[in-house]
Amino acid sequence: MGVLNTTIKILGKKVGMTQVFGDDGKVRPVTVIEAGPCVVMGLNEKNIKVGFGDTKESKVKKPQVGEFKKLNLGVRRYVRELRVADKGNYKVGDEIKVDIFQEGDFVDVSGVSIGKGFQGGMKRWHWMGTPMTHGSMSHRRVGSIGASSDPSRVFKGKTMAGHMGHQKVTVQNLKVVKVDLANNMLIVEGAVPGYKSSLLEIRKSIKKQKKA
Repeated sequence: MGVLNTTIKILGKKVGMTQVFGDDGKVRPVTVIEAGPCVVMGLNEKNIKVGFGDTKESKVKKPQVGEFKKLNLGVRRYVRELRVADKGNYKVGDEIKVDIFQEGDFVDVSGVSIGKGFQGGMKRWHWMGTPMTHGSMSHRRVGSIGASSDPSRVFKGKTMAGHMGHQKVTVQNLKVVKVDLANNMLIVEGAVPGYKSSLLEIRKSIKKQKKA
């Protein structure tokens, strides 16, 4: 089983947020991410298939358990495909670890945002609302949403009440503050989407690479 440091993507789990002191003495909010190790399970034309997160066999479907046993690998909770530049650098059983990043790198972190259920327009779209004084009969209500005879319809994209959150979100250009290889921990400056223990995809910043 080899260990690779040539990929620029990895799966991780959100541990939580804390704060650290920067070199200038200022407090900076950071997010702690358990990044990897991810084991390579297979390769196809463009992607590599990886598994992340140890778990019990009883929590995984039997066909997947059989796949792990066939590859002589431990059962993993998450199985995803990652697109890489050159899949020739990989073979089944290799591990992708957090050492693919270094302090000072910039990363893009993708995850599913926290679901907030059905919300009104003021919370969902930051409406100002109407006066809260006596005489106003609407306050937080939607009110009129379209014209009458012309155009006789509601324009597409109208901000309305509805389901909020639980969408895939990517936060770009987060600076790597610290890399802890011994504990597979990655500390980045700022917040990332999702709740604690949610699955994340971390990759080197696309915009920063293009700019460089």
